Amino acid sequence: MANTKEPLTVISSFSELALIEPLQRALAAEDYRTPTPIQAQAIPHLLAGRDLLGVAQTGTGKTAAFALPILQRLAERRMAPAPKSARALVLTPTRELALQIDDSFRRYGRHLPLRQAVIFGGVGQQPQVAAMARGVDVLVATPGRLLDLMNQRHVRFDGLGILVLDEADRMLDMGFIRDVKRIIATLPRERQTLLFSATMPGDIAELAQSVLHAPMKVEVTPVSSTVERIDQRVLFVDGGEKRALLAAVLRDPKIARALVFARTKHGADRIARDLERGNVRAAAIHGNKSQGARQRALESFRGGHVRVLVATDIAARGIDIDGITHVINFDLPNVPESYVHRIGRTARAGSSGVALSFCSAEERDFLRDIERLTRRRLAVVEDHPFARRDRPAPAPQPQRTDAARPQGRQRHKRWRHKRPGAGAVAERARA
Repeated sequence: MANTKEPLTVISSFSELALIEPLQRALAAEDYRTPTPIQAQAIPHLLAGRDLLGVAQTGTGKTAAFALPILQRLAERRMAPAPKSARALVLTPTRELALQIDDSFRRYGRHLPLRQAVIFGGVGQQPQVAAMARGVDVLVATPGRLLDLMNQRHVRFDGLGILVLDEADRMLDMGFIRDVKRIIATLPRERQTLLFSATMPGDIAELAQSVLHAPMKVEVTPVSSTVERIDQRVLFVDGGEKRALLAAVLRDPKIARALVFARTKHGADRIARDLERGNVRAAAIHGNKSQGARQRALESFRGGHVRVLVATDIAARGIDIDGITHVINFDLPNVPESYVHRIGRTARAGSSGVALSFCSAEERDFLRDIERLTRRRLAVVEDHPFARRDRPAPAPQPQRTDAARPQGRQRHKRWRHKRPGAGAVAERARA
């Protein structure tokens, strides 16, 4: 796959991007003034019909980067979609992210006569079948439910002109790539294809090679790097004292809205219950929650009725909420890339943020791997009330030596073999 990397483009206003008046009006209503780097770089090429490979995390503005040109191209090429079909398809890994992308298309396209639908698992399929009956201009979907409806002949794509694969690395983590390839195999070869991924593992690079034609490459955040505006700190603590430490940390009034990560669904529920008992408004979100319960928790968190949202990795990837001041890793992830995705929930839209990580003795290796991946040492909070007196020496500064690489690759390969794991398989079935 030949691709051209897009140089940095300096654009100070959306008016410079040749967007049509209905889109400009919608952007003004959203108070969007200056494009983010990925919007400035991607939109001109997408308007011209180019394929695109975008290396970008959530929070960089990539949804608008692909939604705006898609809406413009659909509006300029007036044609009624065929029954059960879509003119543009956006594939995304989670229900929450699908709903947020669908909402973005509705807000940006409020002044355009276009139809859209969203398809995901965990709810009855009949309303989704009915929405597709007349055909839509834009369809946002998770792979599992979409493939199911395609197999039932409720959805077809013979008239598709644009495909977006969003959060491709997360679809790989969740075991969706086989379903994604099956869907792509049914699509017209003549189409515009966009692929976005926060990281670029080998399987995703291979997928990009197979589906993109002479794409432009836009990379706004270096692969596996953390957001520079995030103040990252680690607190060493005995595992049995983590819940008491969390309660103490949350007494800080500066923590206006916190996203807490737990390793397991049971752990997330228990943390949320403990916080509620301590008069901290909290809710949990994970794969065992119904779609309605997850949406209520997200809306309560977004609206400020809940101060703390406790989540597992699978559930949290689709959380795209501004104003999260702190991310707290109650449990460190055993896959270092997950740390990058977690802390990217804060410091969004140009703001700053804080990431706090609780590290027990059993998690020291996880911390070292995170520091190797991010190439930075986390600042240690020495004066918290549950500080370990036998705290180990700081992890050595990451060294990119040939001697160190085989061990790191071997460890990560073993973890990748374990993924997606039982939780991700269950999530895949529900999606």
